[in-house]
Amino acid sequence: MITMDDFLVNMQHYDEVVWLNPHFKKESNSSLNLVDIQDAANRLQRFAPYIELVFPETVQNKGIIESDLIEIPHMLSTLKKKESLEVHGKLFWKCDNNLPISGSIKARGGIYEVLKFAEKVALDSGNFSVNDNYSKLAENQFKELFSKYSIAVGSTGNLGLSIGIMGAKLGFSTTVHMSHDAKQWKKDLLRSKGVNVVEHHGDFSKAVAEGRKFAETDPLCHFVDDEGSKDLFLGYAVAALRLKNQFIKSKIEFSKEKPLFVYLPCGVGGSPGGVAFGLNKVFGENIKIIFVEPTHAPSMLLGLYTELNDKISVEDIGIDGRTAADGLAVGRSSRLVGKIIDPILFAETTVQDDRLYEYLALLADTESIFVEPSSAAGIASFVDVNKYLSKIDSSIKNGTHLIWGTGGNMVPKEEMSIYYNTGKKLLSK
Repeated sequence: MITMDDFLVNMQHYDEVVWLNPHFKKESNSSLNLVDIQDAANRLQRFAPYIELVFPETVQNKGIIESDLIEIPHMLSTLKKKESLEVHGKLFWKCDNNLPISGSIKARGGIYEVLKFAEKVALDSGNFSVNDNYSKLAENQFKELFSKYSIAVGSTGNLGLSIGIMGAKLGFSTTVHMSHDAKQWKKDLLRSKGVNVVEHHGDFSKAVAEGRKFAETDPLCHFVDDEGSKDLFLGYAVAALRLKNQFIKSKIEFSKEKPLFVYLPCGVGGSPGGVAFGLNKVFGENIKIIFVEPTHAPSMLLGLYTELNDKISVEDIGIDGRTAADGLAVGRSSRLVGKIIDPILFAETTVQDDRLYEYLALLADTESIFVEPSSAAGIASFVDVNKYLSKIDSSIKNGTHLIWGTGGNMVPKEEMSIYYNTGKKLLSK
């Protein structure tokens, strides 16, 4: 039983909140470090020839799964006018909504974990070494080898796409356990790739639990645990190394007085947590990270605020977990991420669904960037942090701001039209 203070009551009533993390900059007790992130980056580099061979859309980037960093000045100008914001720095967009293969931030971590498992299976077979050209893994002998193994994951959608598409391409028997609120088009797409999709009544945590139970019955099954996988976490963290290089090319530097503010939509916490961990290791005190969750599924915020982490669910305080941001529709946060992110996270905000639609429509109109609702959450967080925290932290007005896009380019056109038109109608009111 927890004591319901005013802040929790506001969350319980689905009010939008802005929370400054009191543990920000406290000492971290994580055993993971920059060496672990570099090891993951090196592994992805080894797999680049294979990725380039089997996924032609990655040829331009030589098999590296990465997205562009772009400035969005028209969106910034629109938001400053619409929301009466005083922002002196630049606003950037990280285009993970356009990542190749599976079209979301989940591509890095999800695909990385599958590749790491494939590498282990191949090395254990005795017919492969780390000195080989990894394009060799596309040969029939390895597809036959991988077909003896299986991969399973529980997902609301985007992680399932990453695991499913990559696992099936390698030849693994791949099963994605999905919650009832996952989008039908994501289920259909997975099935078209030869992935077994199992639907479960209940939320994300139920799908993960059922997936874990399924995997435990098969000794040759690798279960991708979105609630606690270090491999997923480190795969996501690699983004920080690449982002540093992108900002160097843009000739933009950061300092304590003019830091980089990064806004990350959060569900169970794996992808934003991994990215945030990497950013903290790469940029140090010159970065401030903000998470954002739907008002109907603030699992990470609830866990951090109560200090119970994964020991509390939004259902425990009467929150229903229903949101248009299906990728963020999570009732309980990661058991791994909460403790790691606690001293790293600067702040967190929550957002109501209507604003997601409004901002995705504005982003399309001003910058021709089309995203799914969950991917627009970072825009709302940027607005709220600048509105409500700039009087507390003067560096917010002068810093550089980066909103992390998380999903979009796999969304069918008719579905995207519904998102956009919904946003336009809300804006016209």
